[in-house]
Amino acid sequence: MKLEVNSEGVRLDTFIASNSDLSRSRVSKLISESKVLVNGKEKNASYKVKIGDVIEVNIDEEVNFDELEPTNIPLDIVYEDEYLIIINKQSGLVVHPAPGHVTDTLVNALIYHSKVSRDGTFRPGIVHRLDKDTSGLMVVAKDAKTMELLSDMIKNKKIERHYLAIVDGVILHDTGTIDAPIGRDENNRQKQAVTAHNSKEAITNFRILKRFKNNTLIECILETGRTHQIRVHLNYIKHPVSNDPLYGNHKNTTEFGQMLHSKSIRFIHPITGQELYFEQVPPKEFLDYLKSLESNDND
Repeated sequence: MKLEVNSEGVRLDTFIASNSDLSRSRVSKLISESKVLVNGKEKNASYKVKIGDVIEVNIDEEVNFDELEPTNIPLDIVYEDEYLIIINKQSGLVVHPAPGHVTDTLVNALIYHSKVSRDGTFRPGIVHRLDKDTSGLMVVAKDAKTMELLSDMIKNKKIERHYLAIVDGVILHDTGTIDAPIGRDENNRQKQAVTAHNSKEAITNFRILKRFKNNTLIECILETGRTHQIRVHLNYIKHPVSNDPLYGNHKNTTEFGQMLHSKSIRFIHPITGQELYFEQVPPKEFLDYLKSLESNDND
């Protein structure tokens, strides 16, 4: 969607909401996800628009649930109640419908699992996404109110997420914090990059779990949730996630994809107030890769 600005001094989020069918909260989310460009550049929601500005809003991933096809894709559901679902996502599963993936996504599977009601009340809300080839735990809201509350919790760092990653090379420090802003890679629209240009704050903490001859097993804790954050940050410090086809050593990749797993999640249920904590072991391919590294160390 493209909008041409014919007024001065209005906030970017307000202008888009006033000139489209999108709610202001939805617009703010799109801006935070780098899906809004002003004259080809990212701007904050508080940016004051100017006459002549051209605003591009990427809503290709907006879903008409009434037209989506329910698909019988097996789901590993670790928790479910009337408000939310926590899923252990398999590597290789795309989360959201998009061109090229219309019937084979997590959202299609969720609609099959929970059945969209006739009055349209069930709308699976993806609170935080995992990349296609990243496995592990993620939360899905089952109604708009829960979605809004969980999104605010993510924003305010009230949902604790830990990831496991196998990276190339040996990291010498036992712990570390990568505090480097992330924005769209100007040379490749499919990638993100550490950049000072049209970027947003991104912070990843990590600690070493085990070192191998040429690799390191680490645990990452996110303070922010930028697109591809862990993959970008680890590539930035010259220790890309092993087997990463986009940011890693392309000569050594296999079909499985990056060795990155959403290991655990902890938060207070936004409706019931119950503390929820779940932990999942990585998939077989991840564990087999670890075993191969251990075998190489013993050779």
